[in-house]
Amino acid sequence: MEMVHKDHLLAAVYRLFSVATFLLCILAELCVFVLHRHAALYLLPVCAMLLLLRRSGRCADINLVDFAYLRPPRRLRVTTPALLEHFRLIGCFDDGSVEFMSRVVEASGMCDETYFPPSLHRIPPSATHADAVQEVGALFFPTLDELFAKTGVPPSAVGALVVSCSGFCPAPSLAAVIVNRYRMRGDVKAFSLSGMGCAAGVVGVDVARGMLRAHAGSVQYAVVVSAEIVTVGWYAGKDPSKLLLNCFFRTGCAAALLSNTNGTVAAAPPAKYRLVALTRTNLAADDRGYASALREEDDEGITGFSIGRGLGGVARDLLRAHLPALGAEILPWQEKLRYAVALVRFDFHQRRSSSKSLRYEDDAPKPNLLAAAKHLCLPASGMPMIRRLAEGLGVGEREAEAALGTFQRFGNQSAASLWYQLAYHEAKGRVRRSDRVWQLGMGSGPKANSAVWERIVADDGGAAAPGADEGPWGDCIHRFPAREQPRAEFN
Repeated sequence: MEMVHKDHLLAAVYRLFSVATFLLCILAELCVFVLHRHAALYLLPVCAMLLLLRRSGRCADINLVDFAYLRPPRRLRVTTPALLEHFRLIGCFDDGSVEFMSRVVEASGMCDETYFPPSLHRIPPSATHADAVQEVGALFFPTLDELFAKTGVPPSAVGALVVSCSGFCPAPSLAAVIVNRYRMRGDVKAFSLSGMGCAAGVVGVDVARGMLRAHAGSVQYAVVVSAEIVTVGWYAGKDPSKLLLNCFFRTGCAAALLSNTNGTVAAAPPAKYRLVALTRTNLAADDRGYASALREEDDEGITGFSIGRGLGGVARDLLRAHLPALGAEILPWQEKLRYAVALVRFDFHQRRSSSKSLRYEDDAPKPNLLAAAKHLCLPASGMPMIRRLAEGLGVGEREAEAALGTFQRFGNQSAASLWYQLAYHEAKGRVRRSDRVWQLGMGSGPKANSAVWERIVADDGGAAAPGADEGPWGDCIHRFPAREQPRAEFN
């Protein structure tokens, strides 16, 4: 029987059972009333109806079955010396732009093993629509092939598909490209998200969660794909605020399989993580934040992505709005109480002080986020930004290690970086059963999105053995995070 027919049949049987149970309860109530039985018997049908309503109204747990992430072919590797030479040879940059990008790349901390798509290895680079479509196939298809092979779930079983790619939005959509490639079922709920930057991965999880809960009877699996098509993000102008993406962004792709079954259905694969919390904050209504990062044309009419000088302040304001909402959902009550008392005491001392400190925000107490999540996946937007973010969150470099190591090894891969970081924790053998992992994505808009996962399955010995990962981290995890060489300072 086709998977789509089976799902619809099961959903119809469940609805029929619910209606039949409801009618039997009504009939039982009438019988008790007509036969003048003891009043206590009225409670039996009422309790049965309440149990039915509770079961039908309960939100199903959303689980992460597994995920896959891509290591592009070695022939696409771009070393730092080769990239700097590339900047000089392609002929579209003046000396000032080449010098600026050279200083940024040398100060970034990226190693010589990041990847560019084939179109950007050419001289001059080619950024046509056909090149972008070719990059889509080179990223999406190997990643999805690995995901379906790892989980044993066929593409025909996927009821919802969410694809996030910020800069490339073709027609037919990227989701349609995947549906066509894998001949997915006719009622698959496909979505393509664009323009959401590095925060889009968690948005995709949120959309998939909504589909799995709203269509629990017919949708058992959802796939979330996160990637950035670097070909269309290439900027060939001279505006320094738009040149940064040429320096930081690299090729990568990740795909995750979500489910609402957790092995309760026959032959369903066991899930690795359970979604504990998902929080989204959007400050696009603020003009300063909205204009801090946007795609626009320069004075010469060349389109590029601008990063404003006030982005650091926007990110700080965004976290101030996001963290209280997230903390209220995931922090244990002991930590909430401790933080509230510390905040009241700090405010009291500030009021009594004759002159308030100019660094009020830096001196104020911070909640202990590690009380809610043991492992962190942070925006991989550059080594200084990662360290600054970790400092603002009140955590050390050990907690930011996954983001630092991922940026060193793969560069900034936009929304896909969060999955590379989760794989980093697993490859290091650190994620054990009941551990929680916090994925924080921050993107243009501006928006901050968080997903907190709890490990619900244990490998031998409670965690995966270090180096057991067979993916892109498998043969190099022992080398990261790499010790940084002294580099030129860049502000």
